Amino acid sequence: MRLILASASPSRLRLLRAAGIDPEVVVSGVDEDALMVELGDAAPTEVAVHLAQAKAKWVAARHPGRLVLGADSVLDLDGRSLGKPLTPEVAYERWHELRGRSAYLITGHCFIHPGGEVSAAASTRVDFADIDDEEIAAYVATGEPLQVAGGFTLDGYGSAFVVGVDGDPANVIGLGIPLLRRMVRDAGLRWTDLWESP
Repeated sequence: MRLILASASPSRLRLLRAAGIDPEVVVSGVDEDALMVELGDAAPTEVAVHLAQAKAKWVAARHPGRLVLGADSVLDLDGRSLGKPLTPEVAYERWHELRGRSAYLITGHCFIHPGGEVSAAASTRVDFADIDDEEIAAYVATGEPLQVAGGFTLDGYGSAFVVGVDGDPANVIGLGIPLLRRMVRDAGLRWTDLWESP
């Protein structure tokens, strides 16, 4: 019953471990950036779920019969899907758009089990501080926002620039744990069966 996490995200791994689950990590070979380009103007929820499904299916095809969880997050700002900035320039521009505003962090989840697949998305509103240019430059210089959806974290330097969260904060970090529990139950399994033995 050991779960495979189809994600390289250390935050997702920490969330699962804190919830009593110690997954095996198998990083998929899915090109997320190419997939986002391919999805074009699709709605952010559709983008997040599609990315999660692609990761989970890639890993499940190589580990048949196993429980596999794929997840991916995008930031919904005015209906646009914002992924990882990747460069300081994009991160800087992104924060100029985000400061003083609200956006929705959408995490797609795909749970593959021997009986099939369950997919869903969690959405959490995030309210950003009205930070100045100097703070933006300092934050971007840490490198933290470059490799995370939306260009910010809730469990790192970026936490100081988030003034409110409406919904599941764990979803903003990378996994909607309550949603994931429901998905596991929908698959006919018990969440507690995934826990590590004490």
